[in-house]
Amino acid sequence: MPSRRAEPPMRFTEVRLENWRNFQRVEVDLAERAFLVGPNAAGKSNLLDAFRFLRDIVAVGGGLQAAASRRGGVSRIRCLAARRYPQVAIAVSLGDGANRRRWQYEVAFTQDNRQRPMLARERVVRDGEELLMRPDADDGKDAARLSQTSLEQINANLPFRDVADLLASVRYLHVVPHLVREPERSAGRAEDPFGGDLLERIARTNEKTRASRLKRILSALKVAVPQLVALELERDDRGAPHIRGRYEHWRPRAGWQGEDQFSDGTLRLLGLLWALLDGTGPLLLEEPELSLHPAVVRHVPQVFARVQRGTGRQVLVSTHSAELLNDSGIGLNEVLLVEPGPQGSTVGPAASRADIARLLRGGMPLGEAVLPEVAPRDAAQLALFEPPR
Repeated sequence: MPSRRAEPPMRFTEVRLENWRNFQRVEVDLAERAFLVGPNAAGKSNLLDAFRFLRDIVAVGGGLQAAASRRGGVSRIRCLAARRYPQVAIAVSLGDGANRRRWQYEVAFTQDNRQRPMLARERVVRDGEELLMRPDADDGKDAARLSQTSLEQINANLPFRDVADLLASVRYLHVVPHLVREPERSAGRAEDPFGGDLLERIARTNEKTRASRLKRILSALKVAVPQLVALELERDDRGAPHIRGRYEHWRPRAGWQGEDQFSDGTLRLLGLLWALLDGTGPLLLEEPELSLHPAVVRHVPQVFARVQRGTGRQVLVSTHSAELLNDSGIGLNEVLLVEPGPQGSTVGPAASRADIARLLRGGMPLGEAVLPEVAPRDAAQLALFEPPR
């Protein structure tokens, strides 16, 4: 039997956004798993990007300036519905099952007349005790200090290093199969969220750990790719890593294929499974159902659950898939509805919707009860599209 975790790891338990991308103001609780559903352009990816932004602040080579610059600057980040209060703010609570608010971290920023991000507020609270509140007296003496957060400074974040460490462990994944097949397209980018360095990450892993993980991944891949019987990593004459699999074939030596011959679904599932095993921090996933057969998709939440039982790793997922949501183990509190509106998008748990609960009591699967509630109202009009004559 698998051993139980000695202590639940910290995770995001709440998030509040103000003037962030699609959201003028939202505040929502987060479970150990969360499934974000909503129409295209409602803000699912932008909600996940708030956690990536915090990670970019503490990442090596990051910081507030770099995090904002990567997103086109404060003007691109700020919600179009922002009116009286132009500041952009992200606030998160970090905790576990015993204490949901062990830590609270908030950062708010605006821009100066040179369009540089400037700190408007930074606050850290531990167990109800305020450890940091900026701007402070030193900031008043030197306004240039407001170009940096305390979070990104090693000599300043020691009293709340646990927060910085958790944010640094956040990982986002949205594998683009072509980048796995042709990693030079990612220009050697480290920790590429789109999979350009996936094979390098596998190759850099300790040999014993890598072999163990690939063995686990192979057993799962066999379900989706029944002919697959072996999986291994090798390097070519230039030292570049490649993953190859052996398929059942009447000619044994002809059964090996490299990643350039893997299907999109195989590569995406490989990347997903590796990401689940690689690390313990919160994992952000974009539409893991893409390129996968529905029979495989409906079991993906169970894969999340099995990994979480061993590690407690938080998984936040955006999805359009009814098959994925139809898993009977998903609770209404784990599904977050992202819905656009004239004053920005809103986010709320499916558990708060009496109409969805009523459909579930009537025997309707969760995915079929939830997705129509956030579907574009005029989607049927797309069928009326006429090409030029």
